[in-house]
This record gives sequence, structure tokens and C-alpha cells, in this order.
Amino acid sequence: MATDPTPKIVPSVLPANFARLGEDCRELEKAGVDRIQWDVMDGHFVPNLTFGPDVVSACREAVALPFEAHLMVSDPDSLVERFVAAGCSCVIIHAEACLHLHRSLTLIEAAGAQAGLAVNPATPLEAVRHVLDLTSLLLVMTVNPGFGGQGYIASMEPKIAEARQLLAEVDHPVELEVDGGAAAGADAFCAGSALFSYDGGLESGVTDLRRRAAEARR
Repeated sequence: MATDPTPKIVPSVLPANFARLGEDCRELEKAGVDRIQWDVMDGHFVPNLTFGPDVVSACREAVALPFEAHLMVSDPDSLVERFVAAGCSCVIIHAEACLHLHRSLTLIEAAGAQAGLAVNPATPLEAVRHVLDLTSLLLVMTVNPGFGGQGYIASMEPKIAEARQLLAEVDHPVELEVDGGAAAGADAFCAGSALFSYDGGLESGVTDLRRRAAEARR
């Protein structure tokens, strides 16, 4: 997943209306987002329970945008193939959930998707240094996973800069995505409640968030 000088806006559909997810995906596409993230929660790794692969599959034909599945689950290996089959071109797993992280990332690639890796706020980046050669995307959480609309943990900003330096050592492009804030150095900004609750509507929200993310990279 090559990096790009223009920050990407990647909305989570967690704040969407679950009764009209397909329609909300279309509205996000019209608003100019770059891809859509499905925050998959199992009620075990995180407290909430959200989307299964059948829900993602039902929305796949609604838009042409890429889908990424952010698996906040205790057993991601068992779900990878189903979310790829549902139409996700990138599957993001949590380092904290995987007993054999190298094997889990390889499973994603074998299923035909790009492998993404997420780290929680308290997880040091050193924990994933030696598997970054298997990833296309590194998602640095600046909120604790499991709930939408949480406050951004500002103390994570040095971690974003550290992640950028770490990815510069990898011999292929790895996109740096941030969940929870437009921190300096990120390539993609995952927005949820901030976008859906934007006063000017989705399109204005995408434009403003992209501007703010670009300014944060200067």
C-alpha cells in the first residue's frame, strides 16, 4: 500500500445508521472519502459487538470504494478469510490479539488481501518492528479500541513520529494510519464520530478533515 502526499480520509462506519448502512456508504463515497473502515468487535477483545462478514458483504455492491476490516477480536485468524470473501481488500489485526503474529499476517496475504497491523496506545512499537516487512499498513491507535467518540490521547503524538521513523527503515512502502487524531506524519486519518457529526455535512467534513490532516503533516 503505497504512501501518498495527500492525506487519506478513512471513515469508520461505526457511527452510521445500522438500519441503512448501504445508503450511508454511498453518502460517504459521494463525500469523497478514500476508503471505508469496518470496526469489527467481538465483545471479548473489546466490550462491544458490531459487524460480521455478512453485513460487510451486503454493503459491498453499494460502493466502489475499498473496504478495510479492522478486526478488534480475540481470534482474528478464524475471521480473515471470511472478511476477505466479503470484499475487504485490507484486513487489520491487533498485535495484542495474536499469539503468532508472523503467522497471522501471512494468513492475510495468503487470503488475497493486504495485511494491516494495529497497535493499542499502551503497546510499544518495538513489539511489531520485526514483522513490518509483512505489512502494508500500520494503524496506530490514539484511542483505546472498543468505543466510538472517545477523546484523542494527545500523548500519543510522539508515537506517531516514532512510527514514521520506524517505517522509513522498511524496504517497501507501508501506509501509516492513525485512528483518533490527525497526528503529524500520518498518511491516513480514520474518522468516525467527528465526520458523521460534522455541522456542514459529510462532504464539508471530509474537506475540513483532509485540510487539517495535511496541516498536521507540515
